[in-house]
This record gives sequence, structure tokens and C-alpha cells, in this order.
Amino acid sequence: MVLEGGCHCGAVRYELIGAAEHSSVCHCADCRHIAGAPMVGWTGVKAERFRVTKGEPATYRSSALAERTFCARCGTGLWYVNETVLPGLVDVQTCTLDDPEALVPAVQIQTAERLAWVPELAALPGFERYPG
Repeated sequence: MVLEGGCHCGAVRYELIGAAEHSSVCHCADCRHIAGAPMVGWTGVKAERFRVTKGEPATYRSSALAERTFCARCGTGLWYVNETVLPGLVDVQTCTLDDPEALVPAVQIQTAERLAWVPELAALPGFERYPG
């Protein structure tokens, strides 16, 4: 299996070769803050099964142990590396895949930091498109 993905503007592209090691949704404050979203989907693959196929992404050291990679042109967050917590893995932001539904999250992590209103989202009214 080969999955491809990239940033919003198309300047950076990547591919994942083979099975994912994990697929999750993270609720930690760092992920929320850097993504500007209530949670972030992650798919981990072994580093040797990940490759950049186009462009030169930028890297930001978000902590003493972690580096987050993004497109310097459009700002899309792309992947995360932390050799202490996830040795040998590249954690890709799942929704940057061309087909983000190909890898369904199997677990939610860092739920101790989950926003209190997230579990209530399913109870809110829903609109298929922006309501007029």
C-alpha cells in the first residue's frame, strides 16, 4: 500500500509505503495550539517507509524533544518526529493525506487535555454545507 499526501498549496508532497504503525487523534494542548484545531489526527509510519517526493519543507523545534515539519509557503503542518517518544517513526498529520479516510483512528490520546466541549460535538445541529 502506498498513500500520498501533501500541503494545501502542493509545494510539498510525501508518500507512506506499507502499513501504518498507528492512527490516532491527539487532544494535547501542543497539537491543538500548533494546528489551531480542537484535535489533530496522526498516522505513524516507520521512518524508512516515509519519503518526501516534492519540495523542501521547513522544520520547527516545538520542544526539546520534538520537531514539527510544515510547508514554508502555505503553512500546512505535515509531520512530527520525536525520537524519545516515538523512536524510528514519522507521525504524519492524517488529514494531509490525499485520502484521509484511508486510515481510521484506532485510539484517542492525551484525553486528559481534551477540550470539555469536544465530547458534546455529536449532539450539535449539523448542516451539510454552510447554513444560509
